[in-house]
Amino acid sequence: MFIVVGFRCCSSFIIHSLSSCLFSINCQPSPNQSSKEVPISTNGQPFPWDLMRLPRSVSPLHYDLTIHPNLTSLTFTGVVRIQLEVHEHTRTVILHAKQMEVSNVIILAPEGVRPLQVLEYPRFHQIALVSDSWLIKGRKYEVQMEFAANLSDSYHGFYKSSYRTSSGEIRLMASTQFEATFARGAFPCFDEPAFKANFTIQIIREPRHIAISNMPKLKTVDLPGGLLEDYFDTTVKMSTYLVAYIVSDFVSVSRTTQHGVKISIYAVPDKIDQTTFALDAAVKLLDFYDDYFDIPYPLPKQDLAAIPDFQSGAMENWGLTTYRETGLLFDPKRSSASDKMGIAKVIAHELAHQWFGNLVTMEWWNDLWLNEGFAKFMEYISLDITYPELQDDFFLGKCFEAMEVDSLSSSHPVSTPVENPTQIQEMFDDVSYDKGACILNMLRDFLTPEAFEIGIIRYLKRYSYQNTVNSHLWESLTDVSKAKWFSGDELDVRAIMDTWTLQEGFPLVTVEVRGREVRLSQERYLKTDDPSLTEGFLWQIPLTYITSASNTVHRFLLKTRTDVLYLPEEVDWVKFNVDMCGYYMVHYAGDGWNSIIKLLHHNHTALSSNDRASLIHNIFQLVSVGKVRLDTALELSLYLSKETEVMPVTQGFGELVPLYKLMEKRDMGFIVDLFRDLIDRQEWTDSGSVSQRVLRSYLLTFACVRNYSPCVTKAQQLFKKWKDSDGSLSLPVDVTTAVFMVGVRTPEGWDFMFEKYHQSLQMSFRSRLKTLPCSPSTSRMMEQSLHGQVMKTQDLPDVVVVIARNPHGYKLAWDFLRSNWHTMIKKFDLGSNTISYLVNGVTNQYSTREMLSEVKSFFGSLTEETGSEMRCIQQAYETIEDNIRWTDSNLPLLQNWLNKHMGRVVHEDL
Repeated sequence: MFIVVGFRCCSSFIIHSLSSCLFSINCQPSPNQSSKEVPISTNGQPFPWDLMRLPRSVSPLHYDLTIHPNLTSLTFTGVVRIQLEVHEHTRTVILHAKQMEVSNVIILAPEGVRPLQVLEYPRFHQIALVSDSWLIKGRKYEVQMEFAANLSDSYHGFYKSSYRTSSGEIRLMASTQFEATFARGAFPCFDEPAFKANFTIQIIREPRHIAISNMPKLKTVDLPGGLLEDYFDTTVKMSTYLVAYIVSDFVSVSRTTQHGVKISIYAVPDKIDQTTFALDAAVKLLDFYDDYFDIPYPLPKQDLAAIPDFQSGAMENWGLTTYRETGLLFDPKRSSASDKMGIAKVIAHELAHQWFGNLVTMEWWNDLWLNEGFAKFMEYISLDITYPELQDDFFLGKCFEAMEVDSLSSSHPVSTPVENPTQIQEMFDDVSYDKGACILNMLRDFLTPEAFEIGIIRYLKRYSYQNTVNSHLWESLTDVSKAKWFSGDELDVRAIMDTWTLQEGFPLVTVEVRGREVRLSQERYLKTDDPSLTEGFLWQIPLTYITSASNTVHRFLLKTRTDVLYLPEEVDWVKFNVDMCGYYMVHYAGDGWNSIIKLLHHNHTALSSNDRASLIHNIFQLVSVGKVRLDTALELSLYLSKETEVMPVTQGFGELVPLYKLMEKRDMGFIVDLFRDLIDRQEWTDSGSVSQRVLRSYLLTFACVRNYSPCVTKAQQLFKKWKDSDGSLSLPVDVTTAVFMVGVRTPEGWDFMFEKYHQSLQMSFRSRLKTLPCSPSTSRMMEQSLHGQVMKTQDLPDVVVVIARNPHGYKLAWDFLRSNWHTMIKKFDLGSNTISYLVNGVTNQYSTREMLSEVKSFFGSLTEETGSEMRCIQQAYETIEDNIRWTDSNLPLLQNWLNKHMGRVVHEDL
């Protein structure tokens, strides 16, 4: 086996010896180099660049890349020839390469072919190609180098994957994942998004495999030794992180869009029959985007590949998007409404990227939200048109999730400076994705959908194949926005949106109604015991409101810390942030909350389901910062006994369940009583709309977890029938999680489920098992996932977090995280969303000073190389501290209130 340990540059492989060449290296220092240590290459020479970001003295125009993966030795070799344009006289070319051997490096210049010396600086993943003569400004050159490395053991770079066939055979494949900074681990390149270039790719493979890449295959050539070489068409101009190639034994199904683009779904042979829905969705969505953006999709094909081992949900590689199998494969007989909705969303997200991200790309990772916020936002815009039957109100939930992170002092602005790979990885979080989408939704509502659409089309057309920053988007939207506001000023989109993208957090708007006068004030909402941390923040907030006297949506742009608006008449109640289109919370001071509570108890449908969900969210979050008493929030929650819509119900659960988990005694009888009527009305079938089916699954699963006797009995009966049929009985898909959750509580049930998991090729069924927290084999599940035996390592985070949420498993999960920390950060990568999910998912329910001390002790023992500087660790500390403050302030009140109200949930009007 060919093994590479770290990065080694083999000067013995360079075509001509440089031993006789005496010359000075053209150092390109940063302005403040004198105050820095000069970086030293691995051979002891000074390295001619001292910044993490690459210099701009040269840029790539075209890569000619040949890759040869060996799926027996699990290594790969390659040759890359890069055409360069020189912008400043220089003797060095600085580019990226990570953990690979580079050899036979030459430059092809007008004067002829010459060897280049190679210096390496592994700390920054950089190599320097050093010439003995000047590269002249304005000229073009080509550099060529050979390289070799191991296929990665992680989920990044050019990595190995495997799957088990229906006959039990293990088959290997190789796939790529280059975002954000991992192309450098697959071939030497300028691995920053602004260095766009064209790519011509060749892949050498065995006849038993196929190769696919960004562009269509032009031809296949026979090579000596029985190998084949596939030649792919040259790509459009794009960033390195979008390059992709796969060598596998996948098969495919295809269709052509109305605009003539060939869509193909690739999967392992045993699962190709689960691709029908994904193919239909991809065709429909690509046609939608083609029309919506008024810019033709520029490639002749779009492939979607289901990868057996995949860390994130999906990746937008131009022309070859890649997915987890659960994100692409759908079986109508076994997959739920939620599964279908999830697949449609992830395809909509990745195909939106073909314009937002691929065609127009952020200049640097500080503006990642221009990619991810837009793609998340376009999920909902596109599905509303293409799959209205799948559309739901869950966009609101994304805003709540973003606020959870954004309410901590460790949050960051949507656009924030980043430099090293760990910091870049940390940008792939709820702030970039969900907050980014929510502020875009707010802006769309503010400008009108029509003006917003015209503005983003102008933005895409103006900057096609280029890189952008925040201000480019705001300029395009300002140009088309002719609206004038109350002050008479011309609308300045940039001035408004800079307050949302360049400062962290979000505003809390306090509303106090006195007759016709509405007094408004804003401050930062922050979970802290240090009030000074909320000072110095000011937003321009597009307020919306309705009143008891008018369902018309009224608007007011709050630019100052305080202001007053006047109603045409006195009203019984006012509701701000209509449908929660705005990314802010509202506190109703004075008698405001009492008016809202009275309305909900007497006539809750006077407000939309989104308004009701936002009120539930806001009032419980205000308890956390001492603005509202807990008993007031709990009084509001009593109206939920009459609620039937999915968003208010799930938000009610989302606020109430954690309260119990902060108490030692976790008997959730009050919550079961609150929703008993709604639970009892649920049928154990797959009937109804998507929202009704999602609600049914949620309610029945909760009821079974909380041992509500009628549900547990029904689930036991269905599990017995399913087990007696040896798993052949077709259960209603929407209730399978509830049924399996009850069934695995016995050792026999667990063993039977695990056997079926091992045998099944159906992805939706397999995804159910990893979310079953109540089993006698908790430790085995985590160990199986860690080692990738039966259960994939990619599923480890879900398994650990689900176990952590179980009152009997939270300590097991924490001990497992600590014991296997170094293995997991190597597999999932420092700064990744996966590591953040693990850290916060395991610790976010801790509410004692003892556990805070234990958590700080472990994370405090880490070094920077093992994660000590990661933002998610600070978030974990803050969350536990907030839980402690909440428990100290509210636990006695909660216990007294529950003692008073247990058994007397009010179902009639109050």
